[in-house]
Amino acid sequence: MRTDNIRIFSIACALLGLSVASAAEAGPKIETWKTTKGARVLFVAAPDLPILDVRLVFDAGSARDGERSGLASLTANMLTQGAGAWDADTVAERIESVGAEFSASAARDMATLSLRTLTAESALDQALETVAKSLSKPRFDQADFERVRENRLVALRQDEQDPSTLGSKAIYRKVFGDHPYAADPAGTLETVSAIRREELVEFHRRYYVAGNAVVAIVGALAQEQARDLAERLTADLDTGEPPPALPPVPELSDPVLERLSFPSTQTHVFAGQPGMRRLDPDYFPLYVGNHILGGSGLVSLLMEEVREKRGLSYSVYSYFYPMSRRGPLLMGLQTKNDQADQARAVLMDTVRRFREQGPTEAELTAAIKHITGGFPRRIASNSKVVGYLAVIGFYGLPLDYLDRFSERVSKIRAEQIRDAFHRRVHPDRFATVIVGPREGRAAAGED
Repeated sequence: MRTDNIRIFSIACALLGLSVASAAEAGPKIETWKTTKGARVLFVAAPDLPILDVRLVFDAGSARDGERSGLASLTANMLTQGAGAWDADTVAERIESVGAEFSASAARDMATLSLRTLTAESALDQALETVAKSLSKPRFDQADFERVRENRLVALRQDEQDPSTLGSKAIYRKVFGDHPYAADPAGTLETVSAIRREELVEFHRRYYVAGNAVVAIVGALAQEQARDLAERLTADLDTGEPPPALPPVPELSDPVLERLSFPSTQTHVFAGQPGMRRLDPDYFPLYVGNHILGGSGLVSLLMEEVREKRGLSYSVYSYFYPMSRRGPLLMGLQTKNDQADQARAVLMDTVRRFREQGPTEAELTAAIKHITGGFPRRIASNSKVVGYLAVIGFYGLPLDYLDRFSERVSKIRAEQIRDAFHRRVHPDRFATVIVGPREGRAAAGED
């Protein structure tokens, strides 16, 4: 039975991309309702294969950590480490024995529990029972907590030996300052060491409630079955309510520069500032504009200026990361130590020029074609669709978001991009983090 389930699951997963591909151009039909306890549900029927993807998301990300950075992430991690009468090994065995997959994690805005399972009754019942119990009755055993925390501390020590990770964490601190988005979800050595089991219990009690939950479901179920599934997963949760909205993200008033000394043969350059939020009125002009600037890989303007013309870096990127509040606009590259200042100057000069001039019509046409042509692949599997459903539900995006995405992209004009970048991107107020050998550089403007 166990071997057969795993074999069927593997074959189905290999074919899963076909299950919604035929409807990808139109976008999947999304049905929505609320459970008895108040959780919002979004459901897409995908009957072609006997696979079910479920994603539960809570406003329980690291932005809710307070002074205990890493608390949300550790709480999420512990949800797979025992529930009710089952210890961590039993939970793992119950999931593995039916060929299912179960994980939990936390980012800045949200905590996420993910389940993939066969829809055969025996497999589905056991997987759902295990996840529901893990969600509502986690054990938070002291020994398991200490093991998970020690593993996190090991990972954090390893992070200190990676210049890219050091820079990635530092740029968030510089962009967001005292805002909750500044802290890395993994926490720090100091904060994680100080976290106690009781704090996880209290965090779970406050945030893992039905009124703070979105349940995304994609798979071979009828709507009535999906309704029953959502009720089963949330029935034992307290009703609760969402937490208060996060504070607004302030603008940077001045440029900020930090150099982190690291004995490497390459220097990492990171630049950023507050960007946009979900449901931002400038979302599509900024999204399409950034595709041209630095989000389209080898054909982006940054790649042309930094790599192709000057050979300063193998790769360079820019992207907006929208969140509940304004997420960051981030840019970065890696270059030779003696070229770091030159590469940074080219990076910022390119941003300034694009902000003032905007894209050419040829650049815009190519970007729209590339984005809309590739969009069907982004919703061509159940696992991708369930991720979108979770985002739509969590951020309150319109239900026609996927249906109208390509249409909205196609309507963007060059003057809209130029206007949005001129209002929203400020080259004279970027935070910059440079990680590499210090070599006695002047500390002016540095923290």
